[in-house]
Amino acid sequence: MSTQTRSILRVPASKVALRTSALLLCAIALGGCSTMKGWFTSKKEKANEPAKLTDFTPSVTVTKIWSEKAGKGEGRVGVRQGPAVADGRVYAAAVEGGVHAFELQTGKPVWHYESKLRLSGGPGVGDGLVVVGGLDGEVIALDAATGAEKWQAKVPAEVIAAPTIGLGSVFVRSNDGHVTAFDAATGERRWFWVYEVPTLSLRGNDAVVLGPGYVFSGNDDGSVSAMAASDGHTLWNLPVAQQEGRSELDRLADVDGTPVLEGSTLYATSFKKQTVAIDAPSGRAIWASQFGGAGRLGVASDRLVVSDPSGSVHALDKSSGASLWQQPALARRQPTSVAIQGDYAVVGDYDGYLHWLKLENGEFAARARVGGDALRGSPVVADGILVAQDVDGELAAFRLGQ
Repeated sequence: MSTQTRSILRVPASKVALRTSALLLCAIALGGCSTMKGWFTSKKEKANEPAKLTDFTPSVTVTKIWSEKAGKGEGRVGVRQGPAVADGRVYAAAVEGGVHAFELQTGKPVWHYESKLRLSGGPGVGDGLVVVGGLDGEVIALDAATGAEKWQAKVPAEVIAAPTIGLGSVFVRSNDGHVTAFDAATGERRWFWVYEVPTLSLRGNDAVVLGPGYVFSGNDDGSVSAMAASDGHTLWNLPVAQQEGRSELDRLADVDGTPVLEGSTLYATSFKKQTVAIDAPSGRAIWASQFGGAGRLGVASDRLVVSDPSGSVHALDKSSGASLWQQPALARRQPTSVAIQGDYAVVGDYDGYLHWLKLENGEFAARARVGGDALRGSPVVADGILVAQDVDGELAAFRLGQ
């Protein structure tokens, strides 16, 4: 198992303890022998190292317009925290540091909600609320204008995904497969929906997405479910990828990125490198592609862009799922989900770099760095500005052009 894959798995606590003990023994055995460094590095291990970045001539100018600090702690728990943008403001949460609001255009701080809770999920923004989740199942709703606390609630497990707000409710996807709906005004629980989590799955999940009367959720077994927004009863369930393989690792098929709803078509992608287009009202598959990944899809006017587990980035025809291009130069650099900024697809990587790829052909167009730490959360784009957050809480905004 590669270091990259091992670091993002979610396993029972007993297995974690056993694995940690084994790693400590290895560290003790080799730690005092600095002269032995490299003796046991095989060609296979070198082949698994992240691809080195190559030089290119930029074809578009990318300008960092501001950077701020949102807190810290995400690097130790692997929850892929990313910002949210709404109404000209950027909202960012941190495991240690509470919730911050900044002006999108300037980065000027607007308010700061201080908390001793370990905030891991969110923020989700909508209907005048900012809602975040915690590692111990807390759900906290804040006034989007002022940061004042409106209400608190609780779910059975940690919240990694950003809550989704709409239809008069706050919908929270927790790490045990539950989706819980709370009244947006009061925090009173309306209903909850339970979906069984596989024995072994990827560390993380993403927000649900809303349609007219629908809630759509990506699941850890490689499927997508639709439920009624009014009471949570299941309307349909469709596999994006099958859990097939000789081992539990081979069977990983998580749909960890929020599905994308455009009109009546829902797009979803899986760690098993499968992407599907679904007729949202009926749950009928429209097409399926053999390219995909666990994160969010980037959606342009005529194509979808997705990063796969090996580090390649793919563009798919939106109407058929046919492959339009592939960019393999980010192999093993753990690219983030894809954001679309103008005529470019943008992904972050493990070393804090953002990469702008031309939508037409996948060629590199620009590169910039947020900070010195990994990017794991999804970059977001609003009003032409891209915002990304690294695992040390560094938040940066970029604009195309001077």
